[in-house]
Amino acid sequence: MSEIKPQRYKDPRPAELFQPFHEYERANDAGWVYSVVRMITTPISLLLYRTRQIEVDNVPSSGPVILAANHFSNYDHFLAGVWLRRKIRFLAKSQMFRRNAFLDFVYRNGGVIPIRRGHADEEAFETIFAVLRRGNCLMIYCEGGRSRTGELGEPRPGVGRAAIETGVPVVPIAIYGSQGIRGWKKLIFPQVTIRYGEPVSFPVVESSSREQQMACAEEIFADVREMYDELARDGGRAVARRVREKPPLTRGPARYS
Repeated sequence: MSEIKPQRYKDPRPAELFQPFHEYERANDAGWVYSVVRMITTPISLLLYRTRQIEVDNVPSSGPVILAANHFSNYDHFLAGVWLRRKIRFLAKSQMFRRNAFLDFVYRNGGVIPIRRGHADEEAFETIFAVLRRGNCLMIYCEGGRSRTGELGEPRPGVGRAAIETGVPVVPIAIYGSQGIRGWKKLIFPQVTIRYGEPVSFPVVESSSREQQMACAEEIFADVREMYDELARDGGRAVARRVREKPPLTRGPARYS
């Protein structure tokens, strides 16, 4: 795997710089920019990366839902949504905002939410809660950022907090193959498989502790890891065939005290 530049994890700029984005995203759904970007990226995803989906019907067609995925590439946003008719709201590191006026316009009207990683970013969570109250589909990367090694990382508590403080269904997602995507100049287009797990809901804990958040995040990511490992071991075609042949399974919601 080609190396990627080390990331600067913590944004030193003040939280107030991103307040206008939060206010806009809390009150508005993803606009026409999202549709335009999807129209451009869908042929790339299907033709160059030959993106395969497995059990995309596990994503509810309406109502609030969290998509909880692993993360290797900036292109994961587009790969995960190519088979969905719903518009997906995304979290993106705040370092991507306030750098370029055109990109800020795209982020604002494309439904992208800034999050200041390495900070206790309550503004980001207020936006997350507002977006879900509006019935949106929100993607959260379980590891809190891209894996820099080409292997799955470890979950962070953010996805757990979003799940247990809202109680909305969570669909675990395994993205396999995008670890090979490292920029257009390389001209390498690995096949990508997206596996959508069965939705799971958690009892609401309004003011959750970090321990509860981590326990929830670890349970969600265990599903992601299981699906990812199966794809890595057997390949997307074999997994898709097994899924088609097996009877449907029922999974009950997780319980926390």
